[in-house]
Amino acid sequence: MKSLRNILFTVRSYTPIPFLLLMMRFAQPTTITMALGLCLVAAGEFSRFYGVAYAGSLTRVTGSVGAPEVIMAGPFSYLRNPLYMGNMLTYLGIGVMAHALFPWLLLAALFWFSFQYYEIVLAEEEFLEKEFGAVYLEFKNYVPRFFPRFVPYRNAVQEHQRPNWKEAVHSERRTFQALGLVLLILLVLWYAR
Repeated sequence: MKSLRNILFTVRSYTPIPFLLLMMRFAQPTTITMALGLCLVAAGEFSRFYGVAYAGSLTRVTGSVGAPEVIMAGPFSYLRNPLYMGNMLTYLGIGVMAHALFPWLLLAALFWFSFQYYEIVLAEEEFLEKEFGAVYLEFKNYVPRFFPRFVPYRNAVQEHQRPNWKEAVHSERRTFQALGLVLLILLVLWYAR
């Protein structure tokens, strides 16, 4: 039987949908919320894209938790979970842009995604500890889970890890499409007001 953490990992791409639907239904965007939210969305997608350039197609796994190696280079040398942090910034930005049922829907979404990502990260960490042992434990001891360090972590393991921007564009294609659709809807709702 799958644990709650593994279920959350498997369905993580679909859990934003109810929040997005509620945000679209009750959206009351203003010029200020659109501008502030767009800055957060841009920061969030930058964090995701930068992370995907290093982690590659590993970020699109939908089955069980797994990885062929511990990614320690690029944004991962500052923060163990740059993609999840990027998602949180993106969701926060969309919530600010929509200005729907403010602040309650935004707070509910932040609470839910904080819980979801915390549980998923625990499942991933459990796998990485079992699979990579001391290498991962050292990385885990030096690089924070969600709040970045100011100086990058250095380890010989990461020397071969380089960004692949072309693969990142390909891997993020669905994310770009979904984000573009949401932003277009918010622009239409803002313009219609």
